[in-house]
Amino acid sequence: MRWTGQSPYERILAKDAAFNGRVATGEDADLVRLEAVMAHAVAVPEGYSNVETLAERVGVGVSKLKALFRDHAHLQPAAFLQRVRIQKACILLGEGQGDLADLAAHLGYASASGFHEAFRRQTGLSPGTYRGMLRSDHFALPQPPGLRVADVLAFHGRDAESVSERVDGSCLHKAFLCEGHPSVLSLAFDGHEVSVALSGASGSGAMAKAHIGALRLLGWQGDPAAFEAAHPELVQGREGLRVLLTLDPFEALVWAILGQQVNLAFAYAMRRDLIRLAGMPAAEGLIAHPDAEAIAALTLAELQALRFSRRKAEYLLHAASHVALGSLRLEEQLTATGAARALVALRGCGPWTAQYVLMRGLGLGDCVPVGDAGLTLALQRRFGLEQRPDVPETLRLMSDFKPHRSLATFHLWSSLKGLPS
Repeated sequence: MRWTGQSPYERILAKDAAFNGRVATGEDADLVRLEAVMAHAVAVPEGYSNVETLAERVGVGVSKLKALFRDHAHLQPAAFLQRVRIQKACILLGEGQGDLADLAAHLGYASASGFHEAFRRQTGLSPGTYRGMLRSDHFALPQPPGLRVADVLAFHGRDAESVSERVDGSCLHKAFLCEGHPSVLSLAFDGHEVSVALSGASGSGAMAKAHIGALRLLGWQGDPAAFEAAHPELVQGREGLRVLLTLDPFEALVWAILGQQVNLAFAYAMRRDLIRLAGMPAAEGLIAHPDAEAIAALTLAELQALRFSRRKAEYLLHAASHVALGSLRLEEQLTATGAARALVALRGCGPWTAQYVLMRGLGLGDCVPVGDAGLTLALQRRFGLEQRPDVPETLRLMSDFKPHRSLATFHLWSSLKGLPS
């Protein structure tokens, strides 16, 4: 479809006071329009038949659109359109969409086979299997090729005393709030597939969240093949390493705040105490990580009794309150630029905290947690520097790894532990 004159969506934007206000305050007009059109594409992906349509509605050429997506969203526009189409397909299947051929056509796929392949690549399941999974309490995912299972288990189970996750042999148990119910997501690895089970919450909505959670814990969307081909020396001995995400973005924000300027052992202890105080008991003897509302309801005195400094307690309560009230919607952040801007506006949230949340909470692929002690030590060793690099030098050294700096960070962190990580 070729747009002539002003498109209907451009007319909406022209009347949007928030859009005009952001441009008036000096924000990048291309970025503002990009975020607005991305939000519309999330809601109505069937209205965007191809990348050219997306570019036209942003008001730029395809080459510039690709640059905007690379710089601000850390992916290419075609990948974005594929992602939002499959996300919409999952929603429609959850709402009872019956005919898969009609669904494929509605979302703009030329063939049912193309839709099935795209769906399987993004979700690990066929559309029919996904629909059946929503009526169950378990499902199986193919194990991503080359997945370093030992690293996955070690990473998620790195606090041996954790009260919200536990590793038993080749099985990971993770407690979380699902649809408001304390629940446990279990991932069992057998070498070929990952068996996933949910206890606690039930129903299609709960299973949809369990599926998303399993993909996040596995780093499903972070296929490392392109990075490994470009940087074989860095990845040698660690092939298959992925950026593993927290179960949800808020959990990453909490961990980032707790981990500011303290050693890991103390940060783990504070996290355990916080979960005991505000979390809800779940199965397997675990406690679900508290949500923003539960943490926002705490007092300074309660947190200081857990050995939180006054400042750290204030930072945590401030962040939780913004999430609980909806003034910070982490799940709805569409660009790294916009998400970073929203995060650094929080009290006590600097560039390191923001980049960590972007990387492990939002799954953005080209992040650099500047100021991270482990990253600077790894860079010093890798490049034979006399001292650890400062922020400008860190960014310069990491520039060679664009657009995969998040994965490069994971490899550099792992390099401090020897091979394998």
